[in-house]
Amino acid sequence: MTEAAAGRLTIWAVSDGRAGIEAQVRGLAEAVARRRPANIVVKRVDWKWGLGRTPLTLMPFPPMTLRADSPIAPPWPDIWIGAGRASVPLSRRVGRWSGGRTFVVQTQDPRRALHAFDLVVPPLHDRLTGPNVFSIVGAPNRINTDRFTRDLARFRPRIDPLPQPRVAMIVGGKSKAHNLPPSRAREMAAEVAPAVEAIGGSLLVSFTRRTPEPARRILTAGLSGVPGWIWDGEDDNPYFAFLAAADIILVTEDSTNLATDAAATGKPIHVLAMPGGGVKFDRFHQDLRLRGIARPFTGELASWTYPPLDETDRATGELLRRFDARRAAARD
Repeated sequence: MTEAAAGRLTIWAVSDGRAGIEAQVRGLAEAVARRRPANIVVKRVDWKWGLGRTPLTLMPFPPMTLRADSPIAPPWPDIWIGAGRASVPLSRRVGRWSGGRTFVVQTQDPRRALHAFDLVVPPLHDRLTGPNVFSIVGAPNRINTDRFTRDLARFRPRIDPLPQPRVAMIVGGKSKAHNLPPSRAREMAAEVAPAVEAIGGSLLVSFTRRTPEPARRILTAGLSGVPGWIWDGEDDNPYFAFLAAADIILVTEDSTNLATDAAATGKPIHVLAMPGGGVKFDRFHQDLRLRGIARPFTGELASWTYPPLDETDRATGELLRRFDARRAAARD
C-alpha cells in the first residue's frame, strides 16, 4: 500500500544541517507527525561556490549548483518545512515545481517574497507581518513530554544520586551576535559555582557545538569543584535529560533555541550575559521577562513558576489548519 493510500503524509525537513537550524524543521515536522500519520525525511542542503547568497534572479538553475545529502526531486512531499538561508531558494520554488501540491512552510524570516510560502513561522522579535505569517516566541523545537521522559530515563543512574536542587547550565558560544571569550568564561564560572553551592545543590552542564574549546576548558575547570556532571562531549549529549532533571536552569543569552527549549519545561530560567547582542535579542529576552519565564542572572538562584512555553504545538495547529483548508478548497 502506498503512503498516500494509507493516508500518511510525507514531510521534508530541509535545512543546512546546523544543529540549531535543523532542530527547528525537525521539531515542527515531528509535532505534525504526533497529530497525523506521517513519514519525515530530513534533508541537508548547501550551495556550490557560495551561490546560496546570490539573488534568486541571478542564480543558475538550482540543481546545477545544489549540494544535498539526498535528492531534491519528485515525488514532492505533502509538506515542505525549510529553515535557514540555504533552504530559501528551494523553498521559494518547490510550490511551483510541485504544481501547487506541496504545502510550503518556512521558519525564520526569509527576508523577501513572502507570497512564495504557504506559511512563514518567524520569531516574534523579528516583527514580521503578513497574511501568511504566524509569529511565535523563540523558535520551533523538538521538546515534548515523551522526549523528556525517555531521555531522563536513560541517564537516571548518573543524575539521581546528585543533590537537589539541580541546576542545569546550558552553554552556547560564538555566533554572529555574541562571543564567549576566555575572560567571560572565567567570570561565568566564578559567578555560577558559589551560587550553586549556596543552595546546596548540584550542577548539570551541557555545551553546544558553538562553545569555543578554550571556554569549554575554562568552565570545566572552574566548575569541577561543584557536585554534579559536566558533560565532556563524549558519547550522547544528555542535554534533554539535564533540562528534565533540573529544578533551575541557567542558559547563555546567545541562542533563542536554547532559551525556548528551556522555557518548555516551566522551570525558572536565569540568563547568563555574554559579550555582544543586538536589538532582536534584546526584544526576545524582554519578552521572556515580561512573560515571567526568565530573568537575568545576578549571582543568586531563585525559583518561580510559569506555564510551560509550547510554541511549536501552537504553530503546528496553525500549519494543519491552513493545510486542511487548502486541501478542502482543492476538492471543491
